[in-house]
This record gives sequence, structure tokens and C-alpha cells, in this order.
Amino acid sequence: MPKFITIGYGDQAGYERTPQAIRDAAHKQDEKLSSEGAVMGVAGTPVQVRNPEGAKLEITEGSFLSADLPIAGFAVIEANNLQEAIEKVSEVPCAVAHGVVEIWPLK
Repeated sequence: MPKFITIGYGDQAGYERTPQAIRDAAHKQDEKLSSEGAVMGVAGTPVQVRNPEGAKLEITEGSFLSADLPIAGFAVIEANNLQEAIEKVSEVPCAVAHGVVEIWPLK
């Protein structure tokens, strides 16, 4: 089955202004995805790694890209196609709590 990487973006303010019942349902969707085998996690502090021509390892703390909202978490899910992946993540916390979820097909 095809795999998809999802990246959830969201902040505490958006989460807190979302009604509790919607948040609870979103967390149940996370639990469902996890029970289906999704690998999920909350984002920690990123580190950039470079090694130009394999000769000089460079490590920089912080993210390479920036966005309007911070990255909140990641998941690797399985779905038959992109449309099914969209359906699966459309009800997770970042999608319903004023954030956004990116879906990246793995090839």
C-alpha cells in the first residue's frame, strides 16, 4: 500500500480556540490512524545536517524552512491513494484546529 508523510502545522492559540468536542474527535482520529499502523510523533527541535562533498560535517540548530505556523508533528500513513490520505488526515488536530496538514507521497 502506498505510504504518505504528513506534516502538521499548528499553534497552541489555534488549538485552544477550537471547541473541546472537535479537539476530542480529532484526537480520536489520531488514535485511529495510530491503530492502523501510522507512525506518529510530536515535533521536537530540528537540527540541520550538511556534509559538503563528504568532507566537512556541519550541524546547525533550527529549521531550514520557516512557515506562518510551527511544525507540530509528523506521521507516516498508508492509504490506497492521495484522496484516501486526504480523507484520513482531514479530521486530525492540526487540520481542524486552525492549522494545516501537508501530505507528501513517498515514491
